[in-house]
Amino acid sequence: MWSEGQIWCSPERHGAMTGIIKAQIDWIPLEVGSLRPTQGKTLAVMQVSGGSQSFNAVNQLRVLGRWMRMLTIPNQSSVAKAYQEFDEAGRMKPSPFYDRVVDVMEELVKFTLLTRGPTLYLTSRYSERKAEAEKLRQRSILNRSDGARPHACRPGASWPVRATYSV
Repeated sequence: MWSEGQIWCSPERHGAMTGIIKAQIDWIPLEVGSLRPTQGKTLAVMQVSGGSQSFNAVNQLRVLGRWMRMLTIPNQSSVAKAYQEFDEAGRMKPSPFYDRVVDVMEELVKFTLLTRGPTLYLTSRYSERKAEAEKLRQRSILNRSDGARPHACRPGASWPVRATYSV
């Protein structure tokens, strides 16, 4: 497991996230086995800008997070005129922007803890379960030493009827 939650933060340049951030996200593998390594992980999105406040980069990050099957938290942060928000040591100064960043981080931790147990259930998809079942069926056919197909795999075979028991 890489992480349970991630934070994606990008400067906004010319109304969009930077190419560097996009390239970093593109390096995340789309599939390991049959799952995306990001699937079911929580995500917080934030941006900084040199000018007025906008939300273009966070909106793009949110779309990418959804595409990577991440659980993106509702809260987000956009720090306008970021060059004014840090002290000489590089720490963010106390301000409403700072408070918002803390709010986002707290929410990320809360959502990560809330979804820790049910993540597999929340991200289970019919199409993926169906594809895995087919792979298993193909392996079971190939592993038969006599070359015969298991009963349920024979053409025209129906699934066995389950017996019901009454007490």
